Amino acid sequence: MPNRSLGKILGPIGLLLPFVIMPFFIGEYQLNTMVYILIWILVGVSYRLLATTGEFSLGHVVVMGIGAYTSALLGRNFGLPFYVTMPLGGLVSLAFAAATAYPLFRMRGFYFLIGSFAIGEAIRLIWRRAKDLFGGEGGISYIPKAEIGGFIFDSTFSYYWLTLGVVAGCLAFLYLVDRSRFGTALEAIHYQDPLCESVGINVPRYKMSAYMIASFFAGIAGGLLAHFQGAISPPQFALSFQLFVLVWVIVGGTNTFWGPIAGVITLYLIQEALRGTFAEFMPLIYGVILIAMVFGLPDGFEGLPDRIRGWRMSLKSRRAT
Repeated sequence: MPNRSLGKILGPIGLLLPFVIMPFFIGEYQLNTMVYILIWILVGVSYRLLATTGEFSLGHVVVMGIGAYTSALLGRNFGLPFYVTMPLGGLVSLAFAAATAYPLFRMRGFYFLIGSFAIGEAIRLIWRRAKDLFGGEGGISYIPKAEIGGFIFDSTFSYYWLTLGVVAGCLAFLYLVDRSRFGTALEAIHYQDPLCESVGINVPRYKMSAYMIASFFAGIAGGLLAHFQGAISPPQFALSFQLFVLVWVIVGGTNTFWGPIAGVITLYLIQEALRGTFAEFMPLIYGVILIAMVFGLPDGFEGLPDRIRGWRMSLKSRRAT
């Protein structure tokens, strides 16, 4: 039993092994990109937890922004250390999710999607209008660098390792949740919602719990983003970024834990490669990729191993005949 528990914890961390090796062989710009990839991996995996229930939100990035603003304001205005402000950012995001969970989960499908979008836009409107508190459209700047035990993470290299440690710990927890009875119940709810209710599973409670857990880790990712950049603003949490997260998760796949990770890494690297010349065409490129995946790999990247095995078996059968 202890070995199985240890394996469950090391599973998601093993996916990040390339992130341990690569920093020693790449430059500053590439390392900066890897920090963002790690942060968005946490957002994508937490979003997948909510998607497991069958509901897709258009407000997850805004919840990330709540964590970012909370951590930034507490650090800048009250001088609280990073290891306090970041978890508090996650807790405030969780509290926001708890406050909005009941009205949201009275809706399903398309209505849930629109409801989450409306709540997210309301929060972004508050950020833009409340200039004295949130800085308006320009946002908040001069966010203090992360500091733990007197060590200041003031370089990209040092902050990278901080981000890697935090993200690995969060992924380990989310992996345990995914492999637990709670995670199994969420999958059952996704496929057989009425059946789960008939056997006594409190479907709304499970969905709201998944929403709150996902929001907590989105808030943690927001805190990492705020202290890395040193400044945040409402446009960073706009609908366009939420749509990117949605595409990353769908293209990666939602049936397995590693699907969103593969989706974030692959598409973010494509986005970076095309940033200069084709930046304005990124929505079109994402649309083409999404359509191609729907027709070619409907299960996302996570379905690729099964598809390859099918191709190999088909090829062997043809050779045999």
